[in-house]
Amino acid sequence: MPQQSMWGGDSYDYLMGCWSRLMAPKLVDFAGVLDGDYVLDVGCGTGSLTRALLDVGSKVTVAGLDGSADFIKLARQNIADDRASFCLGDAQALQFSTNAFDKSISLLVMNFIPDAKSAVSEMRRVTRAGGTVAAAVWDYGDGMEMLRHLWDEAAAMDVSAVAKHEGNMPLCRQGELGALWSDEGLVNIEEAGLVIQMEFSSFEDYWLPFLTGPGPSGSYVSKLDASTQSALKGRLREKLTHGREDEPFILSGRVWAVRGTVGS
Repeated sequence: MPQQSMWGGDSYDYLMGCWSRLMAPKLVDFAGVLDGDYVLDVGCGTGSLTRALLDVGSKVTVAGLDGSADFIKLARQNIADDRASFCLGDAQALQFSTNAFDKSISLLVMNFIPDAKSAVSEMRRVTRAGGTVAAAVWDYGDGMEMLRHLWDEAAAMDVSAVAKHEGNMPLCRQGELGALWSDEGLVNIEEAGLVIQMEFSSFEDYWLPFLTGPGPSGSYVSKLDASTQSALKGRLREKLTHGREDEPFILSGRVWAVRGTVGS
């Protein structure tokens, strides 16, 4: 699971929370969640997916699990709803009973789990026969423009950034999640690219969240020396705004999503 030192709750929300809140309803729709389902939210973070799940209907109940105590605390603060519960735990060794859930879903987490195969196996174990296991991961190398542009420009000016580029992460390319789902015995597997758009009011609106340090991108930017950080900022400002840094602009974000059924 993501490490708390890399993913402080408040700073994560500032950089990525706005994206996850927009993407969560799309994954919920793709997973086919129904009113009355009992759903496991694996890597629940600060509660974006749990909120979208609860919005499906009044009879949905959700168990959210995350490896960060900071995230669990914020999720409990963000979602004051008796239909949702949150616990600290490990996606690779779930503490839930076999066949406990109608659906198990993970949003933007699978590529950060050290042993993703074990996590999918566990999600399948705790989901009833005929139930759904679904997940989505950012298309870092192309379709998640906010992060791709940052890493492309960083790699162009800093050789050390090449290996850190999030486009190199596992499971972020088309077909990789589907192959993992197949390897772990799920059936009726379907994949899709889900897309959202984010409007930034200015270049500073885009840039400032990276300085707070969450995740690989924030960790990289916030630790740069002043000169290198300024050079990266200048490259990105020109690429994204073409000199109109105080004007709004829009970037797209795409995930690769997968869903599969637990066999009998």
